[in-house]
Amino acid sequence: MLKIKNETLNYLNECEKKCQSKFKEIEDIEFANQLKVLNAFNECGVEARHFIGSSGYGHNDIGKSKICEVFAKIFNTEDAFVSPLISCGTEAISQSLFGLLRPGDNMLCISGTPYDTLKQVIYGVKGKNVGSLQDYKIGYNEVDLVNNNFDIPSILKAIKKHKPKLIYIQRSRGYSLRNALNINQIKSVIAEIKKVNTKVIIMVDNCYGEFTEKLEPTDVGADLIVGSLLKNMGGGIAPTGGYMAGKRELIELISYKFTSPALGVDIGSYEAGYKAFFEGVFISPHVVAQALKLTVLASVALSKMGYETTPKIDDTLADIVCCINFKDKNKLINFTRAIQYASAIDSNSMLEAGEMDGYEDLIIMASGSFNQGSSIELSCDGPMREPYAAYLQGCLTYQHGKIGLANAIQSIWAE
Repeated sequence: MLKIKNETLNYLNECEKKCQSKFKEIEDIEFANQLKVLNAFNECGVEARHFIGSSGYGHNDIGKSKICEVFAKIFNTEDAFVSPLISCGTEAISQSLFGLLRPGDNMLCISGTPYDTLKQVIYGVKGKNVGSLQDYKIGYNEVDLVNNNFDIPSILKAIKKHKPKLIYIQRSRGYSLRNALNINQIKSVIAEIKKVNTKVIIMVDNCYGEFTEKLEPTDVGADLIVGSLLKNMGGGIAPTGGYMAGKRELIELISYKFTSPALGVDIGSYEAGYKAFFEGVFISPHVVAQALKLTVLASVALSKMGYETTPKIDDTLADIVCCINFKDKNKLINFTRAIQYASAIDSNSMLEAGEMDGYEDLIIMASGSFNQGSSIELSCDGPMREPYAAYLQGCLTYQHGKIGLANAIQSIWAE
């Protein structure tokens, strides 16, 4: 049984008072995005019959077609590809890269080194031909951020030198200490890129960033965005899946990689039906707002305790993650274990750091979620390497997030 002390609640309640202005800002964004989603449902004519799944080849799967139409409307794009068969964000990104790039092409990442799980997609595994971009003779280069912003002069030089077919932006922070990249930053860099190259494909990894602002990367010039339904866009209801949204010709090429060049999006079934996916995206603006409020409260509470946190309360929120730099291995472990103990599912699990596919270091991960690994639900993880930072994200309800945070803070105070 959880025992939250009055002392802890009083502390968080005091911290909450400093968050009210930011909470109001989050609620304004939530309202705008909820209206956007509702209008998409209405304009696309979503009906109960679209919840029904299909079997076999999946021809005439009206549910699949309709959920794709809704996503395209939400993201203001020509087309979208949404599938329950995409297992995670990394797979969605990988399918997109291999759908768009060919041997001899170059890719340029302009947001620094990508998230851990994407490194093997790019470089592969030493001594093994796993089918990475490098194995297919696709070139890769990157430009680091400077002061948490795009280094535009270096980017323009890299474009001239490497002549990339695709420019990649990772919006969220991954396992770095930087803030997520906001829409104004993305808008500015896209405008500069388009001045020198109008044909290059600009792709944004939108994981953790959807509905954190009123606009999305495709509203400000991105050609393609990619994400996971186990994060923001699934609303904690979608049991699996991922999406790509952007220019029609790009979605078509990606669909050929996902199925086959002969079939594209015309095939593929999901007999369980699409109700959870429609319901998940409908509620996602609200769930994202709940998670953002927890991000703000955690940042205020833990920074007041002396820990370095991002984002700060005055920062533009561009993902749902709060990074807490503990600089202490035991504090990272205890904090993460306390989040797990405050979960609805598997609260009795004793977390240990372990190996995970796609990660170079041991990872400790709290995810007592209804959908396994769902990081729009209350979760916390971190690599077992210096500076021993924890990455807290998600919560279906702010109240649950606050309880989990209270339990985690108590675990640190008890040391």
